[in-house]
Amino acid sequence: MGKLTKNQKLAASKVEAGKAYTLKEASALVKEITTTKFDASLDIDVRLGIDPRKSNQMVRGVVSLPHGTGKQVKVLVLCTADAEAAAKEAGADYVGLDEYIEKIKGGWTDVDVIITMPSVMGKIGALGRILGPRGLMPNPKSGTVTMDVAKAVTEVKQGKIDFKVDKAGIIHTSIGKISFTEDQIRENAREFISTLLKLKPSAAKGAYIRSIYLSTTMSRGVKIDPKSIEEN
Repeated sequence: MGKLTKNQKLAASKVEAGKAYTLKEASALVKEITTTKFDASLDIDVRLGIDPRKSNQMVRGVVSLPHGTGKQVKVLVLCTADAEAAAKEAGADYVGLDEYIEKIKGGWTDVDVIITMPSVMGKIGALGRILGPRGLMPNPKSGTVTMDVAKAVTEVKQGKIDFKVDKAGIIHTSIGKISFTEDQIRENAREFISTLLKLKPSAAKGAYIRSIYLSTTMSRGVKIDPKSIEEN
């Protein structure tokens, strides 16, 4: 293992090993220990007390973050011609159908979210092998298969994110940028955790939220006490 830099040593000294901080403390601390020169993504990792191998314990959902993600999200809308104008007006970066399906078959996936309509899912189903592994496959549960594509585009642009538990029972997602204020970080994190709590499977036994960590792209994680989520 390489030697720690001066900044890494300073960051390590500020985070007490094993301590669970309040959400308010963690929101301030993660800003203190991040020394990147770029606007790093702010990530949250939540370990859930579920068995993701069982269909009745799968956790997946969407949340609209109060302060957005701080990221410019590139949106592709695959729709019929009559919906194209509304999608473009809502801010979609790419709008069309057959030409983009062919581009994707050729390997193009330079977008963050794909939104489509139920009536064209038959054409898009063949793209599952390409889009699925990249997390780009439209899904009604995430609101990316809808008749109102314009509304879906607006929500995504304003900070709506889709999340899903992984095979290890962990949900990992970005909830902002390190340039956000402490209040913005706290409010985004609180909204995300509150949404997770509402999605608790009835089949889940024991502690539902096992651990929460807040970090940035290149910082160490700061452990959060789940009981502090509702504190101001």
